[in-house]
Amino acid sequence: MAGKRCWILLSAAGLLLLDQLSKQWWLQHLQPGVSHRWIPGLLNLRLVWNDGAAFSLFRNGSTWLGWISLLVSVGLLIWIWRRGRLWSRWQASAAAFLLAGSLGNGIDRWRYGAVIDGLELVPFSFPVFNLADVAINLAVLCLVIEAIRQR
Repeated sequence: MAGKRCWILLSAAGLLLLDQLSKQWWLQHLQPGVSHRWIPGLLNLRLVWNDGAAFSLFRNGSTWLGWISLLVSVGLLIWIWRRGRLWSRWQASAAAFLLAGSLGNGIDRWRYGAVIDGLELVPFSFPVFNLADVAINLAVLCLVIEAIRQR
């Protein structure tokens, strides 16, 4: 397997593992809706279930959002496989982040019928999120950096 392909898949697998382990920890140690201080003044832990998409859009859409997550993941795997070694550092990072994020939230939708969220920003009001969400946002950031770099 090509070096970049292997790096992308191993990175995505590692991120996916961190996402799923954190969610299992939240399920075992947190009461739904109860906020627990984690990093004072910055981040709390609070278990919530999201049966929609980002920012709770498309509520009760877990089934079709699960299918979208599956299609995105399969599409990414095909793209990664076909692209071979022709990756910039930013494109490879974006692919790894996006694959981990789509699989992480997709697994939740298929397994539980909703996405498990547990990270709550304290300084301002923002929806509770998870590591898969962070990975998806980092993928977007990497693609923006790549687009700027190519100019």
